[in-house]
Amino acid sequence: MPQEPRKNRVLEKLRNGRVVLCTNSTPVCSPKIAELIGLIGFDCLWIDMEHQDFSYNEVFSACLACRATRMEPLVRIRREGRHSCARGFEAGGTGIMVPHCMGAEDARTIVRNARFWPVGLRGLDGVEALAQYGLMDTREYMEWSNRETFVIVQIEDREAVDEIDGIAAVNGIDILLVGPGDLGQSYGCPGQFDHPKIREAIQRVSEAARKHGKYWGIPCATLDNAREMIRLGARFISVGSLIGVVQKGFLDIYREYTPLCADKL
Repeated sequence: MPQEPRKNRVLEKLRNGRVVLCTNSTPVCSPKIAELIGLIGFDCLWIDMEHQDFSYNEVFSACLACRATRMEPLVRIRREGRHSCARGFEAGGTGIMVPHCMGAEDARTIVRNARFWPVGLRGLDGVEALAQYGLMDTREYMEWSNRETFVIVQIEDREAVDEIDGIAAVNGIDILLVGPGDLGQSYGCPGQFDHPKIREAIQRVSEAARKHGKYWGIPCATLDNAREMIRLGARFISVGSLIGVVQKGFLDIYREYTPLCADKL
């Protein structure tokens, strides 16, 4: 028998005025790592298909592990056509992230492909994991999906900042996520995350989100950076990554033990 459809933890926190804490599993897509992160208590795991070579089967296993711990799996999709948004959900993601939203028209196309009627016209399968493999009533599943899954568009191009008011006004978009890395490239100041142009762009995203009742977020490198972004209105904070944690851990071990091994016995 079908189970009671669950509420989305990310959306529940946002709707209650709280901050969502997300992290990134790059460069692996392991269900064991996903389950560990969920057991620690993170709200959301960013699974990146844009820059990694993960298969949909790998993503499905990681998403299953996320949902088992009540952590929401967020799939950053590859923009390979109108099916890409649906495939992110069909792989088990309870949220998708769409890179390089370029303007209001692009945002409307994303919603058309990511949301069911009457918000969009996403292709309907109805037997994927989130639909309880067809045990849920189709209409009930469509309504639940529109209400309890989330769509993030990334603002990482100056064209998107120029049209941010129009993007934020599109019904069906939940979160505007600033991508400071590519945004720096777009403005000609790569790696300068504190550049006035980047700070102005962040401010414009914050104002547009507030005006149109949307949430916004950003990856943060430090605790002080996260505090500042939250003060500016960010409610979706992505911190850390598996590659960063592993790299730091092995560098610390290497630096600690290298002097010992350098000694002549």
